[in-house]
Amino acid sequence: MRNHQLPPEGKWNNPEAAKYYTHSSGAKIIKSSHFDLEYILGHKINFICVATGSPRPEITWFKDGVELYAHSNFQIHEWYQSKEKIKSKMEIDPATQMDAGIYECYADNKYAVDKRTFRTDFVTNFD
Repeated sequence: MRNHQLPPEGKWNNPEAAKYYTHSSGAKIIKSSHFDLEYILGHKINFICVATGSPRPEITWFKDGVELYAHSNFQIHEWYQSKEKIKSKMEIDPATQMDAGIYECYADNKYAVDKRTFRTDFVTNFD
């Protein structure tokens, strides 16, 4: 049996939602980076998401609600670790003030969606 999180209210209001989110083959994030990250301007930011499911989930990254795509300072690397497991790393190098915000990784397959949220902010003093 998989360990599934309940909604904030503590129960599912719709039986179909409960069936969808608790499906034994549904996408489930099993490892992820810490929620809160302070970074130094000009350094690298990394976030990790590892998910399982059958079929193997796809992972999509978002910043402030907008899907992210690779560009010169931003890369996404993925590794298929098994038939049902994927690891995704989101990397920004070098990080700027514009990279502060809320990041999310979504893992989804045809049975369920799971997500993790990360908050970033830059540090201006270097004690």
